[in-house]
Amino acid sequence: MNLKKYLLPLVLLLFLVLLLFQSCYSVRLASTSGTPNPAAPMVRDDYYRAVEVTELDTVITIGVENKDFTYLIKVTDLCPTGKLHTVEYKNTFGALLLSAVTFGRKRKVKIKYVCMKE
Repeated sequence: MNLKKYLLPLVLLLFLVLLLFQSCYSVRLASTSGTPNPAAPMVRDDYYRAVEVTELDTVITIGVENKDFTYLIKVTDLCPTGKLHTVEYKNTFGALLLSAVTFGRKRKVKIKYVCMKE
């Protein structure tokens, strides 16, 4: 009898944990031609350890009539060529909740990109 009492909360907890793991993912797009911009001091210990990475972590607002958003990569000191070598988009459970609560108008965006060497 005691097992039946704890079975439903245990199943619900397991379902919530599975939902959390399924909603967190990242997508990486990399170019096969071109050379990435190398990092001056190697301070990272992940996939991007030998390249200069620019990270964008912001919340964008999309109107009801618009369903797309454009972020322009300009020639700056961080990206002297304006050309992209690698782009990584990361989605988290918090970003999914924000999008659901605001009915898709606000979206949390985590993007890492590596520019090409000249």
